[in-house]
Amino acid sequence: MAANPPGACCTIGVKHEGKASGEIKRIGNVESYFAYPPDRSTAKAIVLLADVIGHYCASRYRYGCNGYFTVVPDLFHENPAPLNPPEGFNIYQWLEGFPPEKIDPIVQSTISNLRKTYGAKTIDAGYAAHPSMVDAAEFGAIAGPLSLSAAETDQIWPTDKRHESEVILAKTGQPYQINLFSGVEHGFAVRGDLSNEQLKFAKEQAFLQAIAWFDKYLK
Repeated sequence: MAANPPGACCTIGVKHEGKASGEIKRIGNVESYFAYPPDRSTAKAIVLLADVIGHYCASRYRYGCNGYFTVVPDLFHENPAPLNPPEGFNIYQWLEGFPPEKIDPIVQSTISNLRKTYGAKTIDAGYAAHPSMVDAAEFGAIAGPLSLSAAETDQIWPTDKRHESEVILAKTGQPYQINLFSGVEHGFAVRGDLSNEQLKFAKEQAFLQAIAWFDKYLK
């Protein structure tokens, strides 16, 4: 694999403060978090796939107020992994309940309903922070620009896997970008402790990286 499966570190972190600007609705049969740009336009859409903590933590993301209609589908059937779980919680047992053949139809349904209901036509670009559970073939099959944020310390996407990913992405011929942030660990972009100034800076820069990428390839 080009990125390892999720581990216990994927459930550890800090819940960020702030008021969600979006709303919970359904797209097709899937409960989802919706965030709209100030003008409520749906012309430019992002399908955001949340980490194992689920779509209810989507208030951490600010793509809506930066001009993008954003939909975050519930990938885990109202059973996300708990943040900072109690002793005895086994992430690997939890993951067994959500194999790709159970998750992929939700993603495909969300995209299909965006096309039917909101007029979305294509998937033009992608962004991911500290990815996990990615096969080499999946990176090799990308058909559009891809931007990635990486942590200096990351057992899920360690240095050797990141370098392997670079080689694969270079062969695709697609535009790609990998930004490496020092002094942070896996999860910094979504669950990091914002009282840590270095981590907060990295988290904000990773978000700006994503916005700059989408502004380049979606506008």
